Amino acid sequence: MRRTSKADDSEGRARLAGRRARADYTGGVYGSLLAASVVVGAGTNGPLPRAELVALLMSTGVVFWVAHVHAQLFGARLAQPSLDRRTVLHVCRDEWPIVKAAVPPAAAVAVSPLLGLDVRGGVWLSLAVAVAGQVGWSAAGARHAGASWRLVVVAAAINLVIGLLVIACKLALKD
Repeated sequence: MRRTSKADDSEGRARLAGRRARADYTGGVYGSLLAASVVVGAGTNGPLPRAELVALLMSTGVVFWVAHVHAQLFGARLAQPSLDRRTVLHVCRDEWPIVKAAVPPAAAVAVSPLLGLDVRGGVWLSLAVAVAGQVGWSAAGARHAGASWRLVVVAAAINLVIGLLVIACKLALKD
């Protein structure tokens, strides 16, 4: 049995923390874009009741989380001889930001009546929150990766353009 030194242990923990941070930011950007797309798609046949939209946002986040976990475990990790509980839990945790990113847009829909917004206003608030989350996650991820401020701004701007494209789709489909 091979013994590991404290330096090996520290290096392993640092690598794990780095992978987890990348997963957090990637999953956050992806999950926010997914939530924005759900809001756009949900409104194409008229406004949904708030509770239904909240449920749709959260359940879609969970379904995509399961799909990403499955892809990581049975796609990217097929070369591994076996999967243990630790690996499964690690992948589940790494992909969880996809679900976390759905929470703010869902919460925006849920609290929109407290802000005096009708269902349509709540949908637009949710969409704005999702796009803001996408931009925020991308900027935070770039900064965490050590990117220059210029690159952080570029990453945020690119994600803002993507978010604006999603908004343009909503405007083109139905308001």
